[in-house]
Amino acid sequence: MKLYLKFIVLMVILVSCNNKMKEQETTNSEQEEGYMHNGVSYNVGENELKEAYFGEQHLHTAASMDAFIAGTRLTPDDAYRFAQGEEMIVNGKPHKLHRPLDWAAVTDHGEFLGETYTLMNEGTPGYDSEAAKSMRDAPDLETALKVYNKYVLDALAGGDAHPDFWQGYEAVKSQWQKNIEATEKNYKPGKFTTIHGYEWSSAPNTANLHRNVFFRDSNVPDMPFSANEGASPQELWDWMITQEKNGVKVLCNPHNPNESKGMLFPEVAMNDKPIDKAYAETRQHFERNLEMMQTKGNSEVVPNFWPNDEFADFENAVSLQEYNGRVFEKHNFIRYGLTRGVKYKEELGVNPFKYGFVGGTDSHNGLMSNVEEFNYVGHHGMADETALDRSRNEQDGEMFNRDMNPGGLTGVWATSNTREAIWDGMHQRESFATSGPRIKVRFFAGNGYQSSYNSYEEMVKDGYAKGVPMGQNYKGNSTPEFLVWAIKDPIAPNLDRIQIIKGWVENGAMKDTIFNIAASEDRLKPDGTVTPIDAPIDMKTGEFNKEKGAPELMVVWKDPTFDPNQNAYYYVRVIQLPTARFSLWDEIRNPDVHYPEDTKKVIQERAWASPIWIEPAN
Repeated sequence: MKLYLKFIVLMVILVSCNNKMKEQETTNSEQEEGYMHNGVSYNVGENELKEAYFGEQHLHTAASMDAFIAGTRLTPDDAYRFAQGEEMIVNGKPHKLHRPLDWAAVTDHGEFLGETYTLMNEGTPGYDSEAAKSMRDAPDLETALKVYNKYVLDALAGGDAHPDFWQGYEAVKSQWQKNIEATEKNYKPGKFTTIHGYEWSSAPNTANLHRNVFFRDSNVPDMPFSANEGASPQELWDWMITQEKNGVKVLCNPHNPNESKGMLFPEVAMNDKPIDKAYAETRQHFERNLEMMQTKGNSEVVPNFWPNDEFADFENAVSLQEYNGRVFEKHNFIRYGLTRGVKYKEELGVNPFKYGFVGGTDSHNGLMSNVEEFNYVGHHGMADETALDRSRNEQDGEMFNRDMNPGGLTGVWATSNTREAIWDGMHQRESFATSGPRIKVRFFAGNGYQSSYNSYEEMVKDGYAKGVPMGQNYKGNSTPEFLVWAIKDPIAPNLDRIQIIKGWVENGAMKDTIFNIAASEDRLKPDGTVTPIDAPIDMKTGEFNKEKGAPELMVVWKDPTFDPNQNAYYYVRVIQLPTARFSLWDEIRNPDVHYPEDTKKVIQERAWASPIWIEPAN
């Protein structure tokens, strides 16, 4: 976007990626501490400056009935072991992550846990019913889709909540206990963290209002609250209030705004009452992050409504609009929601849409964060298990498989790789999303930042000492300085640029704009535009450019349009140089597979840092 505005760049530093990463690993603020889990003491590194831990916050296993019907048989325990680097049989073939994760959460649908307990445990009542057999023995995709539509989609849309073999809430509790046991078994504090969670999957009139629910520790309820018990977010929050009164610490993250039919960022609540202060306070209290990206698309923006955003055309999953009346509207997207939240702050005194960012896969194969384009083997069983299926099939009556993507990743800045620290990082919104790469990004707002730093550690200490990190309110009285730092994924290409997106309300009108604040190779012009970089990939081999761009970017920036009396938010977007999309890898490895001409084969991966808000006192 061309912004002919004069802005102030105080500092841009490009240094070696390898040296900086080594520096992070040896920070002086680390110390060893004993951490008890299940009677075992673990040595856990504690870092007061925090480290970025990468993980999965949206994953389905065979304990999700839709995944089971599609052929998934990996259990929650299998999924956690896959996340740690173990090889699993997926789609009939061995597969493993290219790089293990730091943390993970299984989020099976709360609505069907009782059914999957019966489906997966021979000898249980209902195991041999006709409905159960049809789910377990679907021989092909066409049959599986019919079963899925009957027992899953129709149920989520308000039909019969359970098939006839459902054995009641005791079965739900039994499968929930199995998920709990797998989560506890695989928790290795300091090395690999597991978080108790599940998905609440409300879909009124096929609008996606799903939330992933997470618990801070092992104090969890004996059964999750599903959309079968309450289909409105208010009912979910009421249950969460009860849990808090019982000492349970819980939060939730909505996902797939792009499928929400305008209902995720509403003007009227599901009980047909206007959004009021109590609604806003409750929502902000429990809902801490939004899922920026997953396999069913990127929910930041689309070119339809943000034509001046040159990076808006990114994994938009446009074929979603072919099904269930999920036509795109501006109300579906995160940038709109953030800005509407700022307007609610002016109207109500509270922002109900005060969200940080997370990423996920929503894989229904049990494949934790299998997000690298070159390693993608599909996420939905029989629907996309081969390159040919991905090139020609539709996904469960929802979209075209070629419009899907491997999914996103969540980075959390936390003091240690422990359950409490990761949950706290998400709760504080000191989290960031990526479209798959392990790009790290830090974002502070304060005053008095230096023009240069001798080390990464010095920069981060200054960031916290003189300001606030991503996810918080700027607390100064003068124009804020934004300290932004990003470093490339070690196995990916260099970085192109850093942008700051600003949203605000002016005379009642919602507005947003984009500032380019740093670019590699001195390409940032005085007028704020960036000279394009020519870094093509090899279309025959998939290899990316290894010479151009910057391994690391850092900048301190001031907004020349800052108004201290204006409610606003700022978030960071980091753009990587181009790489091959999974569709190109499929064609390279399978010469007989050809995607339709309109299928993208090259992408620019990215990261999004959670916002910092300006909220002037009333």
